[in-house]
Amino acid sequence: MSSVLVRSLLDSAAVASLGSAELNQLIPQGRVTDLLATLALRLQQADKLQQVPPHARRHLESAIVVHRKQRQDLAYEIKWLRRALAPTGQPLVLLKGAAYLQAGLPWAQGRMLSDIDLLVPAHAIGAVEAALNASGWQSGTLDAYNERYYRKWMHEIPPMAHPGRRSTLDLHHTILPPTAAPRVDASLLLRDIQPVQEGLFTLAPADMVIHSATHLFHEGEFRHGLRDLWDLDRMLRDFAGQDPDFWRHLVPRAEQLDLLDSLFHGLNYSRQVFGTPVPSSVVSQAENWRRRLRKPLMDFLFTRALQPDQPECRRPGTALALNALYVRSHYLRMPVHLLLPHLLRKGWMRHFTQPADGEPVAGKQGDK
Repeated sequence: MSSVLVRSLLDSAAVASLGSAELNQLIPQGRVTDLLATLALRLQQADKLQQVPPHARRHLESAIVVHRKQRQDLAYEIKWLRRALAPTGQPLVLLKGAAYLQAGLPWAQGRMLSDIDLLVPAHAIGAVEAALNASGWQSGTLDAYNERYYRKWMHEIPPMAHPGRRSTLDLHHTILPPTAAPRVDASLLLRDIQPVQEGLFTLAPADMVIHSATHLFHEGEFRHGLRDLWDLDRMLRDFAGQDPDFWRHLVPRAEQLDLLDSLFHGLNYSRQVFGTPVPSSVVSQAENWRRRLRKPLMDFLFTRALQPDQPECRRPGTALALNALYVRSHYLRMPVHLLLPHLLRKGWMRHFTQPADGEPVAGKQGDK
């Protein structure tokens, strides 16, 4: 059974007829998943927001205000990033939420984010980091082990922040850690970037979908999993509607990037949760006997994880599913011979030493 939030996102006109009990579930579900502003703007665009009872409408209207402020802050920050990167000659390539908003994608109205993600070639990381440092961006203080963890094993350098503007930035050189099994050639992504504004780029549509699915289905924490799945649903509908060849090229592109597992999960659960009209032939093309064999287990795990973290949405086995997916995320990101020593060291440091500011958690992904 779908949550009241999922039903409301798909049929915003029905929100006005919800009873008090369902509205009292809807608002916390929207807030915990970061989908409240998305729902509010869908209601507003359908001229249904004023029909929502006042006690619930206040929360929806507040979410719109927060989203608009965040969009203003993002646009302001992009101006500074353009200036900072100009001496390096590197294009400003945005990922995830910042990309959706700056590209003006219509379905991204209401999309919330907590940081900005950039993608640069691995060979340019040093120059870009130095340029950002010169513009006031700084990484947190890390001990030698955690510094090495990021520099050697991660797909990004240590997170950066601008103390004056209180904005945060993740600088990526690829989209999965080099220790992960899929060997993603980031140059393929950078070769096909799409201009959206002067000096500002995003991934190509198919790559945007594949990256979104990869981020979600390598995740170890699912607080905003439903939001990311909504991104996938909206992208798939929008891009397929604009490009008649979109479906034909999607699976081969995922194969080329070695990310077909993630895409398969994205197509499968987007269809299950939001009814995304993915052609059966595309799902069959992405499926193989291993994915088919694992599907009952994956269904058990992800149908529980991809729910708002609220009491009424928890099902038998939810805690087990979340713990299993947390372990899975570590396994996907590091081979066992690296993972076990790393986890043992992290456990020791947590119990017997004071963590350094910005200390990373193995397998952690940011809230993009």
